[in-house]
Order: sequence, then structure tokens, then C-alpha cells
Amino acid sequence: MTATENSAQPDLPAFLGLDSADPALIARVGADLGRVEDLLRAVVHSDVDFVDQAALHLVKAGGKRFRPLFTLLAAEVNEGATDAVVAAAAAVELVHLATLYHDDVMDEATMRRGDESANARWDNSIAILTGDFLFAHASMLVADLGPVATRVIAETMRELVTGQMRETVGPRDDDPIEHYLSVIGQKTGSLIATSGRYGGMFSGAPAAQTEALYRFGEVIGAAFQISDDVIDIASPATESGKTPGTDLREGVRTLPMLYALADDADPRLARLLAGPVHDDAEVEEALELLRRSSGLERARKTLDSYADRAHAELAALPAGAARDALELLTRYVVERTR
Repeated sequence: MTATENSAQPDLPAFLGLDSADPALIARVGADLGRVEDLLRAVVHSDVDFVDQAALHLVKAGGKRFRPLFTLLAAEVNEGATDAVVAAAAAVELVHLATLYHDDVMDEATMRRGDESANARWDNSIAILTGDFLFAHASMLVADLGPVATRVIAETMRELVTGQMRETVGPRDDDPIEHYLSVIGQKTGSLIATSGRYGGMFSGAPAAQTEALYRFGEVIGAAFQISDDVIDIASPATESGKTPGTDLREGVRTLPMLYALADDADPRLARLLAGPVHDDAEVEEALELLRRSSGLERARKTLDSYADRAHAELAALPAGAARDALELLTRYVVERTR
């Protein structure tokens, strides 16, 4: 079975609100995403059977492949997916997958993408080393793209790690809301920003367009995290396909929670948000209080402001099917929370 036949790959027309995008564009991007998938599997393959199994564990699990998809869409603004674009798209996905191996160790997760996490299947040491293995292969791919691309991925990895460290330590003396928005910009926005930059760099885009794609990626990446925050509270499982209250159960304070606490939250809600909530009835109670709080509406307004910023960046790009698709993506980030 080839990558393009792999059922784990997303159905692009239904993915990220791209249903009404140009069919020819979607066909090209879908085919190019298949090339990325093939490269991912080839690059991480090892002659050592155990290493091969561990490295392919999350690659085979599939996922949205949003970062390489965005790289390919960014490239479509100009010359499309050159071999360098495909290599860059694979590299950013390898970096993302590497962080998932490490995140699962830090979070003591047992499941990832519907399958047993690597740390649960093997152990923490193997999961960490596998993440390092993928980082190494991402660096090797980017090294072939030149010194500028190499510096870009190094800076991106620095931002990812810094964001993770800051999240782990917490806001300390910083404003909790400003701290949170800054952290998601580093943890989520930085790699998606690099995806856009690589798409522009290796498809012949002028510098101004490449920077616009970078800034768009930075904003839309953070916007996706904020929309996930809202969905985790506002959407019933029957609509979102996700179990609401996951963040509450993990003791993660997301943007709606931080806004609610900043606005003199109901004392009962403040007590519930003091730590992980394990009791199902208390999770439901906290969700109801959050849905009635000002925090949820403030988070939606922040999301709207991020979408406005994303639309502004797209105005710097030439009109065409690729820009239209990115506009659809921006609208989708907001509409999925309504």
C-alpha cells in the first residue's frame, strides 16, 4: 500500500474546511502529501528492527499532517511542491513527531492517536531516544537544503524547547494570560510558522511573501490551540468528536479558564480549577460553570482577533487558489468553535 492509499491520511476536501477549495489545487496537494508520506517512512527506516519499529510507531499512526500540508499550501502560492519543498515538509513533520514522543513521556500518557504510546509500549527511555532519533533525521533532511534552512530549524527547535520549559515552570511573576499566549506561540506557532517559511523559501516566493507566510503560520498555529481550548469546554462530545473536559482532568489551565479566573470567577469554579479534576460529576460542574463564565466569550474574542491578524497577513499574497484555501483554513479555525 502506498502512502497516498494509506487510510490514515486525511481526506483533504473535508479537512480544515477545504471542502470548497479549488479541486485541482487539492489534487496536487494530496499527491504531494503522498510524496511527503513516502519520504517520512524512507527517512526514518532503520536496518535495526527494534529502532525501525519505534521510529515508525507514530509515523504509521497517521494524524492530520497539518504542518506538511501547510508547507505544501504555502508553496502553491508560487511554484508549488519542488523536491526541496517536499523535503522541508517531511522535516517539519519529523520535528513535530519527535516532540510527541517527548510530550508523552512528560505527560505520562498511555495513548496517542488511538494506539498505545511509545513510552507505554516500551518505556520512557526508548520514547525519549526515539524522539531524539527523529530530531536527528529532521536535521539531516534540512542540512541538504542549505545553511539558511538549517539555521531556521535550529531556531525553531530552540523556541519549541523554550516554550515547553516555560510551560513546565509556569508563569511565576508573569501575567498568566500573557504567559499562556506567549507559550503557545512558541510551542505551537513556531513550527507552523517555519512550515510556512519553508513553503515560501523553496517555491521561489519573494522575501515579503515568505515572511507573510511565516507570520500567518505563527498566528494560525496559536489560533488552533485557542480553538482547541474553546472546544474542550464548549462542544459536546457528539459534536466535536472529543471528550470535553480533557484539560480539566489533566489540570491544564487553558485560556478560557485563565480569563474566568482573572474576572473574579465563581469561588466554586476557582476551587475546581485549583488542580486536576478526576470526579466525572465535578468535571461536568466545572464545564457548566465555565460555559456560563466570561472566560469562554473572552477566549472566543481573542480567537477572532487572531483570525483577523491571519487574514491581514494573507492580504500580502497574490490572489489565487492557494490564498483562497488559506482563507478557508482561517475561517475554519473560528467556525469549528461555534
